[in-house]
Amino acid sequence: MRRNLLATFICLYCLVPNSGTAQIDEDKMGAWYMYFFNTTFKESSWGAQGDIQYRNFNLGGDLEQLLIRGGLTYTPKSANIKFTLGYGNISTGTFGSSDATSQESRIYQEALFPVRFGKRFYTNHRFRFEQRFVEDQDFRTRYRYNIFLNVALNKTEMEKNTLYLAFYNELFINGQRDISNGRSVEIFDRNRFYAAMGYIINKGLKVQLGVMNQTTDALNKNQLQLSLHHSL
Repeated sequence: MRRNLLATFICLYCLVPNSGTAQIDEDKMGAWYMYFFNTTFKESSWGAQGDIQYRNFNLGGDLEQLLIRGGLTYTPKSANIKFTLGYGNISTGTFGSSDATSQESRIYQEALFPVRFGKRFYTNHRFRFEQRFVEDQDFRTRYRYNIFLNVALNKTEMEKNTLYLAFYNELFINGQRDISNGRSVEIFDRNRFYAAMGYIINKGLKVQLGVMNQTTDALNKNQLQLSLHHSL
């Protein structure tokens, strides 16, 4: 009798729809709309940079993340490298009709240095270390490495009216694996590969339109990306 009741309860549970987090639709194109800025304080080595990103599970309206980030930069006069100490605030949404969000505060340090090859190939290497305070999780850290490549098409210099190809690949590695209450994450967090067409409007303003593929242990999803890059 007890076995029959247990089997009945199990069957009923399996028939009830899960009202928790909906499964993300990997086949649906997402979209990230982004604004990046950087500036230097007069003729000094100090400056600031930041970005605002509105990320969607679809092309618009289903919030994936709202990311607001900014930092203080330092560029030594004797070396072609830029260091940043910054802070980010991230609101993460839930796929589907739910309006539920979770919050994250993030401190980060990064080093960015450019290397040019030949006349048309411009690369940047970025190393970033993050200290993450995620809602309902223990303190976490993450390591990121990104290699950027811009290829000038109609000119050799990255200047006004230059049309260029833009690529990057970024690898994310988790620090701590245990994140609280018996939950854990893999060492590999995610990888992002991006390809786009860019255009330099003027000396301090350029725009890019492309597609980024993001791979994690749980999903593989494409995101349309439209970004504005502003040097003040």
